[in-house]
Amino acid sequence: MIIFPAIDLRDGRCVRLRRGQADQETVFSDDPVQVARRWELAGARWLHVVNLDGAFGTATAATQQAMQDIIAAVSVPVQIGGGLRDLTSMELALSAGAARVVLGTVAVTQPEVVAQALRRFGAERVAVGIDARGGRVAIRGWKQTSETGATDLALRMADLGVRRVVYTDIARDGMLTGPNLPALQQMAKTGLAVVASGGISSLHDLRAIAAVPGVEGAIVGMALYTGAIDLAQAIREMDNK
Repeated sequence: MIIFPAIDLRDGRCVRLRRGQADQETVFSDDPVQVARRWELAGARWLHVVNLDGAFGTATAATQQAMQDIIAAVSVPVQIGGGLRDLTSMELALSAGAARVVLGTVAVTQPEVVAQALRRFGAERVAVGIDARGGRVAIRGWKQTSETGATDLALRMADLGVRRVVYTDIARDGMLTGPNLPALQQMAKTGLAVVASGGISSLHDLRAIAAVPGVEGAIVGMALYTGAIDLAQAIREMDNK
């Protein structure tokens, strides 16, 4: 199972939010490039970078520059998400060197854009982020909860040709309370490759996620920044699974 260290960017800084709430922010570093290099040196094979400003609809030059600097500074592939709601923004991210873009809001509001992205960039370079609150998909930086069910959206995306989803349980994100395993198991039954996110707090959590058939990766954020999980140790253990 691949472990994706999360680097969430806001105003050009590396931060973590609790349950995605903008007023529940902890700043971990003013130098996201240094953070990216730290995770690469610890053995990360992928990085998951989120443009929170873009997700909130308040894109900033500082965050855009930080994303580009991270991509240029590391040799591992970088997965980019946050605010990618048209083909132009996706093209910019991929042309800057991102290996994959993660599309969220448009999967609900404009699924035809997802289909266009798949045709233009290919299924390996496009994933869909499904962020759930109470089983319903949240959009626009998690500020709105749609009427669309998380697994229903996954099945619709599979019909379009999507191969991979990043599934986040919002209630657990940044809370270190453990993953929502029943919801994750339901998502994995869609037949899509699943990258799990939200609540991961320990190696025990990673073991439980790795045991779910269909899960290919886990995004870890707060647990790395607080030291609850040692990335190098976690990678070694997952490699032996």
